Amino acid sequence: MEVGRLDMRPGRNDDLVSGAMSTAHVTVEETAGGGELAWHTAPVRQLVVTLSGTLQFVTRDGEQFVLYPGDILLAEDTVGSGHQWQLVGDDPWRRMYVVLAPGTEVAFIPE
Repeated sequence: MEVGRLDMRPGRNDDLVSGAMSTAHVTVEETAGGGELAWHTAPVRQLVVTLSGTLQFVTRDGEQFVLYPGDILLAEDTVGSGHQWQLVGDDPWRRMYVVLAPGTEVAFIPE
């Protein structure tokens, strides 16, 4: 599991744009404030984009970090011991799961 950002290059109108990525599907999910999930693995290789809420995240190797709105997580721990999370505060955690097509390269820059 890595938190970071997508590599962005100059695009139209002085915007920055990522490279195209092949996706299998996209879903949006919401967990009520105070929610948590015990140890589990990611079901598939995916990007997790936090839309709202703040999340305390822990990996099995002891790495801890906080996800804030706008953060992107590259979830690749589909086997092994996984991770767990707990919401911080009363706001719901709204996130978008971008399931990557098999073999998709992601220009991801870990923080």
